[in-house]
Amino acid sequence: MRARTAGAALADAAARGKAFLHDGDDTVTFAEFDELADRVAAGLLARGIGRGDRVGLLGLNTPQWLAAFFGAARIGAVVVPLNVRYREQELTHMLERSGARTVISVDAVPDFDFAAFFDGFRDRVPGVSDYVFFGAGFAGSGTFDELTAAPPDPAALAAARAAVDPADPLLILYTSGTTGRPKGATITHRSVLASAQAQADHFGMSESDVLLGHLPFNHVGGITCTIMSALVSGGSVALLPAFGPDAALRAIERYRVTFCGAVPTMYVLMLGRDDFADHDLSSVRLCVAGGSNVEPALAEAIRRGFPGAPLYGLYGLSESSGACVLSPLDDDPETVSRTLGVIIGDFEARVTGPDGAVLPPGETGELQVRGGCVAAGYWDMPAETAEVFLPDGWLATGDMVAMEPGGHLVLRGRKKEMYIQGGFNVYPVEIENVLTAHPKVAMAAGIGVPDEVLGEVGRFYVVPRPGNQPPTAEELTAYCRDRLADYKVPRQFVVTTEVPMTPVGKIHKALLKERHLSNPGD
Repeated sequence: MRARTAGAALADAAARGKAFLHDGDDTVTFAEFDELADRVAAGLLARGIGRGDRVGLLGLNTPQWLAAFFGAARIGAVVVPLNVRYREQELTHMLERSGARTVISVDAVPDFDFAAFFDGFRDRVPGVSDYVFFGAGFAGSGTFDELTAAPPDPAALAAARAAVDPADPLLILYTSGTTGRPKGATITHRSVLASAQAQADHFGMSESDVLLGHLPFNHVGGITCTIMSALVSGGSVALLPAFGPDAALRAIERYRVTFCGAVPTMYVLMLGRDDFADHDLSSVRLCVAGGSNVEPALAEAIRRGFPGAPLYGLYGLSESSGACVLSPLDDDPETVSRTLGVIIGDFEARVTGPDGAVLPPGETGELQVRGGCVAAGYWDMPAETAEVFLPDGWLATGDMVAMEPGGHLVLRGRKKEMYIQGGFNVYPVEIENVLTAHPKVAMAAGIGVPDEVLGEVGRFYVVPRPGNQPPTAEELTAYCRDRLADYKVPRQFVVTTEVPMTPVGKIHKALLKERHLSNPGD
């Protein structure tokens, strides 16, 4: 019988007696990791954390991060994954909105000191009463070593584990919304395991597979498509704290990686290295590209660079807990480049028109998905939940597709304004809200434009405030970088005296995009 909670899935895997995580020179077995997760769970219980309490978790891809995740999951606590690229604006909103009581964090990353930041930040989020760091932290905070020091109380731990239900929230995974307000997709134990199992079954994943663990764990690509799919199939994961093309290639070679999942930008960077041909990549049995379509030239370059490893597409979103559409294993290269794939597992897909009616094959409409992978809604946002999580279990993805007679889905565009910059979803309104707070900016309008490396980048048109010296692109970049995650910072700025408007007085973004496409240098 398949496990129905994340904690039960880990306990089942522990009985396999094989490697789970490769971390540098260290290897952690499923059994060793299961024991570490129990110690984290016991430590959280001792600090007053239990079923339903929210725990903010910020760090790189490490065994300790995963132990904190599974330890919280084991007792029914809800993890709020936070990206190390987040800064004050994102962290304040997500911790306040989720009602997090505890934050477990890395001390620092190369360009930011999180221990110092949270020390001075505590008054901003008074609901967070406990800080635990993977390092020394600040005066008065706890450490991960302290959290895991005490042996578990078997009776208390067993009672907490037994109380966790498959329908309980496992993650509140924040993704920016078109209104500029990040929305927390409430992913349950059942939904994340449903997506992971469907992916593992589709690709025939097994105990012999080694997955490359470089996608961030605060994203479904890292936690579901990598960690949870390895868990349910018994595969192991070669961990990288964060993606780097050289580190990824060396890890593939060293650990004999068989499953390479990445966004197209990562493949571009790996293939572009001068020493790419020096690496032995013969262990890779399949490559998977998610986040955006793989254009034909890149698809061909991946096939040449990873000989013997067919390329497949993956489509999923936070609201589907991970993958829900994958390329069939017998798809030819042209079909993989042209389509997203087909719905997987026992999930369902349909394409609907503006009136909600189901459209026939070949017609373009909104992709909707139904099945065990669908998240439970948006945390504490009933109105937004009702717009996306529809009656009868259907999820409105916001992506415009056409379904071919055989079930392949062809992406036509995005229903709203989101663009994908380097594999990360970016919504212009969030950046516009930051830009218009600048004292020199009256209006701001952003669009996604094509880019050879990142797929798309943000191009923002800025109208200066009257009577002010117009801001420079460098000034606007610095302003955004102080307030936003770096992948949201626009790559292009156009300072202009006016932007086109619709008859009702809204900025005419479609016309902005048309003008750019017809004259990219403008």
